[in-house]
Amino acid sequence: MNQQQLLDAAEKILENVHQKRTNWAGTKASVCEFLRLYAGPKTSFYEIAEMASGIPIQEHLATIMESYISFVKAGLYADISPERKALLDVVSDLLEQAHILLENEKVHPAAPAVLIGATLEEFLRNWIEAENIPLAGKKAGLDTYCKLLRETELISKQDSKDITSWSGIRNHAAHGEWEQVSDRNRVMLMLEGVNLFMRRYTTG
Repeated sequence: MNQQQLLDAAEKILENVHQKRTNWAGTKASVCEFLRLYAGPKTSFYEIAEMASGIPIQEHLATIMESYISFVKAGLYADISPERKALLDVVSDLLEQAHILLENEKVHPAAPAVLIGATLEEFLRNWIEAENIPLAGKKAGLDTYCKLLRETELISKQDSKDITSWSGIRNHAAHGEWEQVSDRNRVMLMLEGVNLFMRRYTTG
């Protein structure tokens, strides 16, 4: 999403906030989700939106969105680099290939499980590099990347649990433990989970 697309999306959210209503739970949720995805879960924009409550909630949400729009217009919004965008495009293509493999009954679920795991590992490795987080002698891999991102609070505790679970499925597949990855639905859930995880932590 480029700057203009981001502004257009933010303006639509703001228009929704300006509409009169009695139940603000849904509006607040949409504002918070937008800011979590595009401003970031650690930013003041998101944190203030999360705390908005009471009778003046409409004014609070409108002010937050107006401030964020001004922030973006001022050029303070940092879009992802062309290199990271290229990687994310590749990641998306790999996950699509995994989906195609999963739909083919002649292909054992272990094959797409390995592909999904490798794609997730590359996504996390690139993220670690983009954040300049040193491995500090640790062995490169899914588990290490997960721990480092959790230690730096870039991912949540639940994210860490999810990645550990996905890593387990990938390891079963990679080591030929076929009975552990014979459930196609389980691997499909892994694919959907990884897809959602990557979307959540992609700002572009």
